[in-house]
Amino acid sequence: MKSFFLFLLKYNYFFIFLFLEIICLFLMVKSNGFQGSQLLNSSNKTIANIYQVSSSAKEYFSLKEENNRLAIENAILHNYLKSNYLAISLKEFKRDDTLYKQQYTFISCKVVNLSINKRRNFLTLNIGSNQGIKQDMAIMSSEGIVGIITDVSENFSSAMSLLHKDVRVNCQLKKDGSYGPLIWDGSDYKYCLLTDIPTHSKIRLGDSVITSELSGIFPEGLMVGTIESYERRQNESFYTAKVKLSADLKNLNHVYIIKNKLKTERDLLEKQKQKQIDE
Repeated sequence: MKSFFLFLLKYNYFFIFLFLEIICLFLMVKSNGFQGSQLLNSSNKTIANIYQVSSSAKEYFSLKEENNRLAIENAILHNYLKSNYLAISLKEFKRDDTLYKQQYTFISCKVVNLSINKRRNFLTLNIGSNQGIKQDMAIMSSEGIVGIITDVSENFSSAMSLLHKDVRVNCQLKKDGSYGPLIWDGSDYKYCLLTDIPTHSKIRLGDSVITSELSGIFPEGLMVGTIESYERRQNESFYTAKVKLSADLKNLNHVYIIKNKLKTERDLLEKQKQKQIDE
């Protein structure tokens, strides 16, 4: 503190001069409209330039991240295309081969609203029935699965994200093949729980978790996340694993809605079979 006062005392003439200059500038602007408007325009221009530079910098870094994301998407989608089961909507991949049927179509769309801090979290997407979207279609990003369509209007659709207490997605360990339902316990948006894993499974930390064919909505083999930890709880005969989700559900921008071309046929067959069992 003493040094500060010595500094002020040493340069007191300079600070007095600066103070008087500010008072003169204020009086000049206040009493003269022309100078005031010129100063205001100059300051606005300077602030606008600062915002522009800041915006350009943010856009640059965002573009870099988006390019990385697109590169990952391309790699994933090319692998799917090679498996002859998946296709990209609007530029649909076709193959003249009767031995294979392309069961899935990916429709690109944008997330316009989302929540992560409730027990029932939803997404709003910018396409709807006019673009062929229906209930119970799956949603994924380039990083992993995201949610399931619940309601559709003409140009928008709403979906339960994985962060919804009523969502159950059958998943499996990629290496072992052991499966169980994926649920969210409402604690952390980055994690879900994989339950009912048999105790004889060869589960390991870091194991990849993927969607199971038993899902009925998601194609088999889509990335879900990795095993963060697991335990056998008291009085339970199975493991419960904590799964770190591969998709960042807090920062979703572009996602894909997955259209299963054979879903109606499968659902109808299963309903008929269930009806026979009930009778």
